[in-house]
Amino acid sequence: MMSELRKRVRSLLAAPEILELPGVYDAFSAKMAEKAGFTSLVMGGYQVSASMLAQPDVGYLSMTEMTFALKNICDAVNVPVFADGDTGYGNAMNVRRTTREYEHAGAAAVLFEDQVWPKKCGHMEGKKVIPKEEHVMKIRAALDARRDPDMVIIARTDARAVNGLDDALDRAKACAEAGADMLFVEAPQSVDELKRVVEVLRPLGKPLMANMIEHGKTPGLTAKDLEDIGFSAVFFPVCAMYTMAKSLTKLFKTLRKEGTTKGLEDQMLSFTEFNELIGLPEYNALEKRYHV
Repeated sequence: MMSELRKRVRSLLAAPEILELPGVYDAFSAKMAEKAGFTSLVMGGYQVSASMLAQPDVGYLSMTEMTFALKNICDAVNVPVFADGDTGYGNAMNVRRTTREYEHAGAAAVLFEDQVWPKKCGHMEGKKVIPKEEHVMKIRAALDARRDPDMVIIARTDARAVNGLDDALDRAKACAEAGADMLFVEAPQSVDELKRVVEVLRPLGKPLMANMIEHGKTPGLTAKDLEDIGFSAVFFPVCAMYTMAKSLTKLFKTLRKEGTTKGLEDQMLSFTEFNELIGLPEYNALEKRYHV
């Protein structure tokens, strides 16, 4: 099953249409995204850190915690899941273990970045990056460690914010030469920079990833806009968490003030609708099948 999903990712990335990946952070959000019709999902550290720890994306999460979240997500859906491997949680040897653990958990693709650990969200200030040569070795370690050759290894660079776009492009090219399956330059700061990323890297023959964080460093473009520029895939990694946070804020403030949720019931699923969403009818059918 996992090998089939990984082969599907490679087909999706080779298609002329851009691949749209909503960010998910647990099994339930993943199931909802799948039911909405998305063909692939991405699990990012930003949302997992917020949902699991109520903490910002600044390197608090461990590889073990991320793997736990990833396994739950992969078990809940039947579509490929891209997984945020952060920096690999150490050196190249740690990257090897992270690759193996993520692969075993069910990831169809894993991305590794070149930040210094502890890292920060790619759109935050104060990032630092490791030397280019060290990042290249981490990418090689991931490629060597994967057991399924169809699992996609994505090389991400955060150097745009630290050393400028030219250095970021140079790092991406070095990772491509090392064998990375896909390239991801984080946080270009204008449409012209997005176009330059494609102009410089597209001739290398690797799929290119864009990242749309609402109110982040990169201009907010549609998937079609990015497809026209030349990107192969786009993450929307935090919109689910932002929407959920606003909805819960409104719910809890209203409940605390009024002592009831009656004025908000039109914004909720019903008891029956929610149970159908999470698979209670299927459970009941299985329970009858095995009843003695």
